[in-house]
Amino acid sequence: MPAERSQRVEQLYHAARERDPRERATFLAQACAGDDALRREVESLLAEDTGVHSFLETPALELARKTSGEDHGQSMIGRQFGPYSVVSLLAKGGMGEVYRARDTKLGRDVALKLLPATFARDPERLARFQREARLLASLNHPHIAAIYGMEESGGLHGLVMELVPGETLANAGPLPLLKALPICRQIAEGLEEAHRKNITHRDIKPANIKVTPSGTVKILDFGLAKALAWEQSEVDLSELPTASGMTTEDGRILGTPGYMSPEQVRGQAVDKQTDIWSFGCVLYELLTGKHAFERETLTDTIAAVLEREPDWQALPPSTPAAVRDLLRRCLQKDKDRRLRDIGDARIEIEEAATPLPLGAASGLTAAERPARRVRVTWFAAMFAITLALATALAAISVLYFNQATPSGPPEIRFEVNTPSTADPLSFAVSPDGRRLVFVVSNEGKSQLWLRPLDSVAAQPLAGTEGASYPFWSPDSASIGFFADGKLKRVDIVGSALQVLATAANGQGGAWNREGTILFAPITSGPLMKVPATGGEAMAVTRLEAGQGSHRFPQFLPDGRHFIYFVTSPPARGVYAGSLDGGSSKRLTNADTAAVVSPSGFLLFPRQTTLFAQAFD
Repeated sequence: MPAERSQRVEQLYHAARERDPRERATFLAQACAGDDALRREVESLLAEDTGVHSFLETPALELARKTSGEDHGQSMIGRQFGPYSVVSLLAKGGMGEVYRARDTKLGRDVALKLLPATFARDPERLARFQREARLLASLNHPHIAAIYGMEESGGLHGLVMELVPGETLANAGPLPLLKALPICRQIAEGLEEAHRKNITHRDIKPANIKVTPSGTVKILDFGLAKALAWEQSEVDLSELPTASGMTTEDGRILGTPGYMSPEQVRGQAVDKQTDIWSFGCVLYELLTGKHAFERETLTDTIAAVLEREPDWQALPPSTPAAVRDLLRRCLQKDKDRRLRDIGDARIEIEEAATPLPLGAASGLTAAERPARRVRVTWFAAMFAITLALATALAAISVLYFNQATPSGPPEIRFEVNTPSTADPLSFAVSPDGRRLVFVVSNEGKSQLWLRPLDSVAAQPLAGTEGASYPFWSPDSASIGFFADGKLKRVDIVGSALQVLATAANGQGGAWNREGTILFAPITSGPLMKVPATGGEAMAVTRLEAGQGSHRFPQFLPDGRHFIYFVTSPPARGVYAGSLDGGSSKRLTNADTAAVVSPSGFLLFPRQTTLFAQAFD
């Protein structure tokens, strides 16, 4: 570092030390006059002096640079780090220094994030980071930048990650609605996958989201705010010098203030609701080109998060009402009133981004008949107490379609109260109509609970920890479900448990009277079948061009034919197939999976409307 620069850093450091910690940020902003590098150097010295050692405040290798007098970032270029040849410096700040490197073993380019040398001197902290990194490495999704592994060389530790080309969303807004919504849909898909594994990002912001040249969205630094956190019992917000990045757990701050939820800035424990809040901030910013809450100072930013509303008038006049409602629900300051699941946001965005004409639906038989429509509010249909859906469909079938001269489409609302759940779509009513099985979440763990519909008491089912997407046997005596990467079944009397097949990420199942279970084992594949007693699983459907995956099967009354949902437009919709093989038939376009009502109607949602198509 030049002597003149070093002297300037020292002068500002001593001047800042003499001031009240609450005044330091303002002083440095004025004294550094836009020289961010100078300000960061002073802040790093102040952080060491006050004991506020946040990895989000101090770039990785900062200590090495100060003690050696050289720019460590430049010195790494051209050097070997384990099997990786360091090519160039990509970025500094945030949560470390990131380099472009070449994997000499596999012949691919990677991103290499080097961790502070202090990690190696703290075995407990390093072990904690390694545990978190292994959990994050389990994420495998097209919209999440992958973590390949860890490497150690010369006393330094590095995190090897997917090198994502393209630009981040920082300062990308405002974007046209038809460009912003597909981007946010992909963000929601990535978050949905992580939340299913109880992984929270904690620092969703435009700078942590990239769009590749092909248009694919990638979420970066997933969960690293927690993995790289410094063990520290509490942090005085007044001593954090900038609003660009802070590091929460039990009284600590992890994240970026302008995108942090109210509970996050208070230092409270966070969960997926924090990601939903931050997602809302990103969506708002892409549509308006303005920050929802970030202000000139950290204090003003925190006050805005806790007390102010975004400028809703800044939204483009063409913003659909559903998107406006979605933003308000994502940015509810009371987390108990906030949108419960990011999957609901994805559905709302898909509807707004791909509008479909209302009217007649495609029929299943040659004699096509116009579809009747039962209008329901989308909020009611996708509300967190979705556990009432199956009963609601039956009620609609009986009360509406069996009337000879209906006076008009009725709107029916009711709810079934259950214990708290992070997976409100995982439920099933028994074929005999007497029991309801659903997922309950407690302290980050899920389990199946069973409730007789003639009682308000519910009981957990032993052996069903981690369960999702339960479905019943035809005799209402057993339940199939997915857990631990397997398809399992449990008897409701005696709780006998059996593993039936491998299902890495199950997406729904169905059980016929012949003892065959139809199921979707992964998020991007065909449907499989397996005997209800276990055995070899075999493919029943085949992915055609343009089809993302086959999910959520339901047997038709004959037990041989079934319907299922195909993701990814333009092939998205409801299809019919057969256990006997042969080609599947596309029945109709739909936004999510369909069900068959007892009165013989195919029920499916499309653009905030519940359609009913009669067929034989």
